[in-house]
Amino acid sequence: MKKGGTTDHIPSFRSWLFSLDGKVKDMEKEKYYITTAIAYASSKPHIGNTYEIVLADAIARYKRSRGYDVYFQTGTDEHGEKIELKAREAGLEPQEYVDNISREIKRIWDIMNTSYDKFVRTTDAHHKEVVGRIFEKLYQQGDIYLGQYEGLYCTPCESFWTETQLVDGKCPDCGREVEKRSEEAYFFKLSKYQKQLIDYIESHPSFIQPESRKNEMIHNFLEPGLQDLCVSRTTFDWGVKVPFNDKHVVYVWIDALSNYITNIGYDVDGGNEEFKKWWPCDLHLIGKDIIRFHTIYWPIILMALGVELPKQVFGHPWLLFGTDKMSKSKGNIMYADDLVELFGVDAIRYYVLHEIPFQNDGTITYELIMERINSDLANVLGNLVNRTISMVRKYFDGTVKYTKDLESLDDDLLKSAQSLSQRVDEKMERLEIGSALDEIFEMLRKCNKYIDDTMPWALAKEEENRNRLETVMYHLLEVIRMSALEIAPFLPDTSVEILRQLGTTEKDSTFREDLVYEVAEPSPLFQRIDIPKKLEEIKALKK
Repeated sequence: MKKGGTTDHIPSFRSWLFSLDGKVKDMEKEKYYITTAIAYASSKPHIGNTYEIVLADAIARYKRSRGYDVYFQTGTDEHGEKIELKAREAGLEPQEYVDNISREIKRIWDIMNTSYDKFVRTTDAHHKEVVGRIFEKLYQQGDIYLGQYEGLYCTPCESFWTETQLVDGKCPDCGREVEKRSEEAYFFKLSKYQKQLIDYIESHPSFIQPESRKNEMIHNFLEPGLQDLCVSRTTFDWGVKVPFNDKHVVYVWIDALSNYITNIGYDVDGGNEEFKKWWPCDLHLIGKDIIRFHTIYWPIILMALGVELPKQVFGHPWLLFGTDKMSKSKGNIMYADDLVELFGVDAIRYYVLHEIPFQNDGTITYELIMERINSDLANVLGNLVNRTISMVRKYFDGTVKYTKDLESLDDDLLKSAQSLSQRVDEKMERLEIGSALDEIFEMLRKCNKYIDDTMPWALAKEEENRNRLETVMYHLLEVIRMSALEIAPFLPDTSVEILRQLGTTEKDSTFREDLVYEVAEPSPLFQRIDIPKKLEEIKALKK
């Protein structure tokens, strides 16, 4: 797979139409633009941060498999006081510091086999130029004005707070100390667009998801009334300079959020053809902790620019270590590259995609990862593929075709297989990724039960049952193939390996009766883990 470019995705039969004269015609693809939040380039991302890029990748790959023309954007947010301070502590210039961190973030994204189309950086010259023009346009039309800011500031979060917003006198987001600050600043008139935004949210019920996040934004922020937003700073230099007043740098809200349009051709004088193709964004995928910025600040900035709003903002839950949020101070951080070294890429992808509920925080521990690998990946998936291919090689020298010697036992398996793609679609439409995986693994469990019910080893004892045995084997191979296509967005390497062992390149996700399978030598997809032994190994590595 080419990192950062189009991936080895598996196209769906849905992306083709047959014309009346029987010739195959490529249908016009519908576009799908998905983004993650850009990662803050202050430190190496942990597995909780990495979850978002894997989630977005699964959605992007899924959409490609359904025939969409997908543009998937991620990247790094590289400006701000926190980075300036961290660079100083490290004895580096800010640019050198963010170059190092951005490279590390991209390395982690690539390790996780993510198929982004563009990795953006807010230090890119083009992004900075467009941000400056956006700021100037908003100022010239009266949406931004110069004033004086006095408030309580949290440096790690780069956020101002009022006394009433603090929790026990500390930052409500990170729990750290705040300090009083006063400085000249430019402000953006959020309140001017408040009613327009409320009306938009109420008339577009799917704009903010899940529903609980929408209610939070309306009741906690919009209904009490919006204060004008500080959008420039003078106490540090590391940022995009305000074009007409270089004492000020453009603050994070306009700088970072604008990445979603600056990198697809937006221009304040009119977007080009690329921008017209991709905007509005179909999905902003973000952490629940930054939902306010993406559903209040960002939509209002777009309204002021006269730009259509994104179709949906999804605030995903967190991945917790046990019951705690990951932090260096608690010593409970897990890094994706370390986990991949221990368990493999697809095992970690499966865990984070399956174990985080749609609306609630998920949890991760070494024990839970290994239990899930053993129960689902090794027992259900790996064992099914291995035993099926082994039987095909044993009973038919590795080659099987459809003999259609059917019995009532086949009905449930075939009906379930034929509707698998639709069931996955229904779950993915609601972004219930874990539930989509459950549908696929339930199909695999039915295959294992089908083996138990049909008892191929018993059929193999009688020559008169040979056609029936071949039908059973074909059903298993074909349903495994269909399941491998469905699992590709989530476990891409595993999908490719299953198809290789099956000896097929067929990408039609419907049940086919005309294939001839010539299977390869079976090899385990996932090894069972001796959990106590592995825990000792992990403990030794940490010393």
